[in-house]
Amino acid sequence: MTDIPFTPTRSPRPKPDDASLAFGKVLTDHMFMMNYEEGRGWHDPRVVPYAPLSMDPATSVLHYGQAVFDGLKAFRGEDGQIRLFRAERHAQRLNKSCRALCIPEMDPGLIRESFEAVVAADHDWVPRAPGTSLYIRPTVVATDVMLGVHPSHSYIYFVICSPVGAYYREGVKPIRILASDNHVRAVQGGLGEAKTAANYAASLSAQKEAAEAGYTQVLWLDGVERKYIDEVGTMNIMMQIGDEVITPPLAGTILDGVTRNSALALMRDWGLRVSERKISIDEVMQAGRDGTLREVWGTGTAAVVSPVGELGYKGDVIRIGNGHTGLLTQRLYDAIMGIQYGRAPDPHGWMSVVKRPGAGNA
Repeated sequence: MTDIPFTPTRSPRPKPDDASLAFGKVLTDHMFMMNYEEGRGWHDPRVVPYAPLSMDPATSVLHYGQAVFDGLKAFRGEDGQIRLFRAERHAQRLNKSCRALCIPEMDPGLIRESFEAVVAADHDWVPRAPGTSLYIRPTVVATDVMLGVHPSHSYIYFVICSPVGAYYREGVKPIRILASDNHVRAVQGGLGEAKTAANYAASLSAQKEAAEAGYTQVLWLDGVERKYIDEVGTMNIMMQIGDEVITPPLAGTILDGVTRNSALALMRDWGLRVSERKISIDEVMQAGRDGTLREVWGTGTAAVVSPVGELGYKGDVIRIGNGHTGLLTQRLYDAIMGIQYGRAPDPHGWMSVVKRPGAGNA
């Protein structure tokens, strides 16, 4: 492991009570930082006290949106150990997003070490209550000071953390989703498969319309034919029709979700019939009408698995599983959570233990 310099804060923040935790509202004491300059490459990795970034008004990220990020979690198990969930895959995905926006890639090993270093520095911030975790947000932003459209010649990479509460405080609850054919999230050749700020800004208008209509999330359709399902909100989507589990393929418009990949692996381990294929909104609505649509759920880092109890499209509404969480949805949620908290075996080696300062390598 790289010897990453650590400057401890002189003004530690008060830690919130686990019962009061929301998502992303409280930040920890430290952050990881690293810089890039053309001709020098990525350099000066360090863990420093959390502090604001200082930017010139002409900094390119503020004008042209050259920014990517990712998100993963650290979990405190019942044995007291702190574990990261699939840190290597998150590092790979961060680099994939960098490639899409012409940002220089980083050494995947150093990305993983950046996660470990900041979590180790703030290990006391990892909450202890069931269902809570420490959310980790690695981010890269362009820092050239110039009004001109071109890939930046300098960047900052930073990692910040936030203790977060259980996504479902009262158990897993089905949500209502609205399929939109008025808004487009992504098209092939665009940024749909990257985790970049622009994708989330583009989703706000459709999300606002869905909320005003009484729905929790937007179900995105493809940007060309407005026919095939892409994602739901900021999550990948899956459904069970008859005995087939279906999820849209990775064809350049959707994010290669880490939870998506994990759920697919588990279901294949269980011997289920799993298909990564195109599926139209009309096929889903018809399955809902004829009773073969058994379950629908989203997958993502924040919620892990989010069941869908109702789907609206062009004024038509179908209820799924009588509005209750399906058996497969619940099984996936329990299985992934069990692995993350160290309560269940980890046959795929997804979890990695974070060594605390002074704990040694034993």
